Amino acid sequence: MSSRILVIKFAALGDVVQAIGPMRRIRAAHPEAEITLLTTPPYSPLVETLGVFDRIWTDGRPKRLRDTLAMVARLRRARFDRVYDLQTSSRSSFLHKALWPRIPEWSGIALGASHPDRNPDRTRVHTLERQASQLKDAGIWPDAPTAPGTAPAPDLSFLVNDPRPERSPAYFGLSEPYALLVPGASARRPGKRWPAARYGELAARLQGQGLQVAVIGGALEREAAAVIAAAAHGAVDLTTKTDFAQIAALGVRAALAVGNDTGPSHLIAAAGAPMLVLFSSESQPELCAPRGARTAILQVARLADLETDRVSEALYEYGLLPGAKS
Repeated sequence: MSSRILVIKFAALGDVVQAIGPMRRIRAAHPEAEITLLTTPPYSPLVETLGVFDRIWTDGRPKRLRDTLAMVARLRRARFDRVYDLQTSSRSSFLHKALWPRIPEWSGIALGASHPDRNPDRTRVHTLERQASQLKDAGIWPDAPTAPGTAPAPDLSFLVNDPRPERSPAYFGLSEPYALLVPGASARRPGKRWPAARYGELAARLQGQGLQVAVIGGALEREAAAVIAAAAHGAVDLTTKTDFAQIAALGVRAALAVGNDTGPSHLIAAAGAPMLVLFSSESQPELCAPRGARTAILQVARLADLETDRVSEALYEYGLLPGAKS
């Protein structure tokens, strides 16, 4: 009988994107296993497209006690042989003890885990290297790249090679060359947002250089998109109009992208777009920055103080603008 494997990854978008490589490694190490992912609803369509999992459960973060008990009961009935906890949080580690007395083999940071992440610097390295180290300790990635900057960017080819019309720029009224702007970030972290008015100034400059401009985001970015469109007439407002796969597909064909430290920036960077990601001192790019073939980081103490001229200069310095030399 094949083994039963559980992978835990609740959120957030950037973290889920950066777990794609480890998820594939787990499948490669257990080709005949029945593998279940425990996640949350927003990420189910993305990971389903990956083709790694036999089952996807989306009740990973229950809010009520009775729902928590129901989730634990289902995990117990599944009788997993091994768990790869890629979330490595107190919430996910709780499940280790919740499965007593039949606790499966466990890769993660839970006390008493059979395959603990032994990296003493795990909280001081980038997510990609940290996960590589975890799977090395679990015995399924012996040559894992754990040195800083060596773990590969997520491979999103499974998303961008989709031939369906709704994955094409033309579906959204875009024609190449175009630039993507990502003005959003966590609503609880306003310091991670470069002002929308500056994005508007940048959009107007990019239009002057022959690039069509589109704004990516959710409902919280509608106001920012309106500000950008007012400064750059003709900018395409795609807020609330794209799913994760569409964002990646647009990213692979984009001539340029500029965004804050937020989930869609991870998708666009991993898709291969020449991308500049803006960081304030509230984040540590060495631990969590988007990674892609042509991704650059610009960090300042306060994004509110970052002038549009400096962003334009960085695009040239890093050779990200079409025709610019790196």
